[in-house]
Amino acid sequence: MARNTYKEDELLEEPFDIKQLLRAAGYIRRYAGRMTLALILSALGGIMALFSPMIVRQALDVAIPAGDRRQLVALVLMLIGFYLASTLFITLRSRTMVHVSQNIIYDIRKDLFAHLQELPFQYYDDRPHGKILIRVVNYVNSVSDMLSNGLINIILETLNLVFIVVFMFLVDVKLSLVVLAGVPVLAVFMLWIKNRQRRAWQMVSNKNSNLNAYLQESIVGARITQIFAREEENAGIFRELSERCRSAWMTAVRYNNLIWPGIDTISVLVRAAIFLFGLLLFGQGAETLGTIVAISSYASQFWQPIMNLGNIFNNFINNIAYLERIFETIDEPVTVTDAPDAAELGQIKGRVEFKDVSFSYDGKEQVLRHVSFTAEPGQSIALVGPTGAGKSTIVNLISRFYNVNEGQVLIDGVDISKVTRRSLRSQMGIMLQDPFIFSGTIEDNIRYGRLDASIREIREAARTVCAADFIEHMPAGYASEVKERGALLSQGQKQLISFARTLVSNPAILILDEATSSIDVQTEKALQQGIQAMLRGRTSFVIAHRLSTITGCDKIMYIDQGGILESGSHEELMARKGAYYRLYTAQMEGLAS
Repeated sequence: MARNTYKEDELLEEPFDIKQLLRAAGYIRRYAGRMTLALILSALGGIMALFSPMIVRQALDVAIPAGDRRQLVALVLMLIGFYLASTLFITLRSRTMVHVSQNIIYDIRKDLFAHLQELPFQYYDDRPHGKILIRVVNYVNSVSDMLSNGLINIILETLNLVFIVVFMFLVDVKLSLVVLAGVPVLAVFMLWIKNRQRRAWQMVSNKNSNLNAYLQESIVGARITQIFAREEENAGIFRELSERCRSAWMTAVRYNNLIWPGIDTISVLVRAAIFLFGLLLFGQGAETLGTIVAISSYASQFWQPIMNLGNIFNNFINNIAYLERIFETIDEPVTVTDAPDAAELGQIKGRVEFKDVSFSYDGKEQVLRHVSFTAEPGQSIALVGPTGAGKSTIVNLISRFYNVNEGQVLIDGVDISKVTRRSLRSQMGIMLQDPFIFSGTIEDNIRYGRLDASIREIREAARTVCAADFIEHMPAGYASEVKERGALLSQGQKQLISFARTLVSNPAILILDEATSSIDVQTEKALQQGIQAMLRGRTSFVIAHRLSTITGCDKIMYIDQGGILESGSHEELMARKGAYYRLYTAQMEGLAS
């Protein structure tokens, strides 16, 4: 891994678009009932708490001076009752919002994963997998609280402010105006910090994404790291990326930490002003001690929701960048989709036809130019040629992993762009050069090709492709657990399991893309009989660099320069003494030497 691979940060987004937040509201509307209930419970709890200063005022100005013990006891009981009721409402609200928050996490993650399943191969080729993973796991967790508790709390704290102001003015108008005088100062302070804070948290998002991507790749490539003794070099890159994360985090936290001290300072100054003006008026007999204490208490409660709104604002600023990333992923275009009127592809015979097909991955460099050929049902077609000539591109177009730029790909005379992808791919078996093994049992991995396959069919497929011997020698046989990516299996064993998985799906069209590249020569010879059994009665496309394995194919197509340079049987192409002849002769001479 090059040192510069993860140094470049992703570009910062455009200023936050409120439409993104409105779009997120779609997830909230599904739980509007529960959130309304939570809001009502919170409002009731807040109102109960607002009666306390009035009760204290009554105690200081009336009950205590009059020595009325019965009234004082009643006031204390009222104070306790309002406190317990407030606590009960807030507890019920918290339990309700836990359920809402977890449901929102589930919904967003479900939609995000479903979209990722539809994205083309190129999306995954262009991005480190760690950056994709952090969006599905970390970012969704982060924004869920913002979309549930955050929005509820904005409404709640705003209502609290309104209630507090009303109660304050009911107690005393002049001192209430002193409290409100601090609001313009706070507004100027919040406007100053807003943009700086958002950009700081966007930078944290970028740095974490880079670190996660490098960490994921380093774990996957741990063996290569040790083979080439790159431990110190990689540790240095990781330290640098970690330092960038730490530095970005500290910058963002510094802005965060300015919020509450700023609000607290304004609050202290306002309360000091209350006592100053209150005592001056108190000396003139215009105010009572109970009124000053009550207004001071309301002032403290007045700034509490403002501080809470400041914290919510912090949370929004922190998570808006994550929300942008999530929607950025969901908005990633699915380039290969079913047409609105796509039909189900019926049982196919396997006739494949390319009609004047041209294709480019980037819209600039043409990989295929006006390619035309026909494969009849049951024919085996070998694709040979130099690396990057377009062999894998041809089979990817047959499977419709990409859309052709020009021309048509037909199966049994039907344009595959007019049928559903599922009905097409369910009748195809594709063996890749780099087989992928899922965590689970060997039986589950083979059955992945067809979920309703019986254990008898699984065992028969394994025997056909010469996988049964090593599977049955494993401790639990077909029930043996394999780790992620088949870590405890050899590359050859993984490829044999993939062969069995493909065979058990019983495809009408079979594609073998360098499928025997990781199998030793002795096993490959034994496997040839199984491969021939797989090819029998199926239209097949075989990509192979070992030309000795494809001499028996019905047709060999030499792919280069964006098209088919030669086409024919092995004997016909050897007789022509063209590109295939030169390639085959050079390879045989290399093996002989």
